[in-house]
Amino acid sequence: MEFSKEFKAALSEFSSKEKDKLIFRLLKKDKLLSKKLYFELIEEETTDDKRNTMESYLKERITVLSKHIGNAKYFLVLVRKLSGEITEHVKVTTDKFGDVFLNLFLVNTILEHNDKLSRQRFDAVYKLYIYLINKIIKALIQIQKLDEDYWLEFDEILTDIDFQLHENLYLEKLCINNGLDFNWLKSENIPDHFELIVKDIRSQGFLK
Repeated sequence: MEFSKEFKAALSEFSSKEKDKLIFRLLKKDKLLSKKLYFELIEEETTDDKRNTMESYLKERITVLSKHIGNAKYFLVLVRKLSGEITEHVKVTTDKFGDVFLNLFLVNTILEHNDKLSRQRFDAVYKLYIYLINKIIKALIQIQKLDEDYWLEFDEILTDIDFQLHENLYLEKLCINNGLDFNWLKSENIPDHFELIVKDIRSQGFLK
């Protein structure tokens, strides 16, 4: 939303007390903004600290939630909620590295339960698998836009994901059928104009 010069000028006429009241009223309605300001102004934890905490939290939660894999539809709902918590972490901390790493970590941690996933009917886990593939694709797009200094760390978890994908026959085939080239699971191998490649894949009705 654009604010006119007149509106800004009117706000500047508020007294400090009036501004404080307005700020606190707005913060009560915007919890995300409250958390962001608290992190920036008060929080002693660094972005790295909060990312590490989130990583441990995701590991713990997926371990607990894995008991619901037999109900893949419900499990996907729970996974989406965890993804939402990653999004909140990123908005609060502006952690671009964490946006990629934590989402890949989420995918990899889920795939560590391939023993349970592989026992499910393919039609039951299809939407979950497509969701995971799309998360990998999105992460690859983001990696290409980040500094190459991060690539080594991404490659470590991408290697783990690559291994897990090949351990799950149905998921492996679904990746292939939806145009995911396993060679891309190494930062330096992500093709130029990767977003256009993905757009073309989607235009053909895949990744859905």
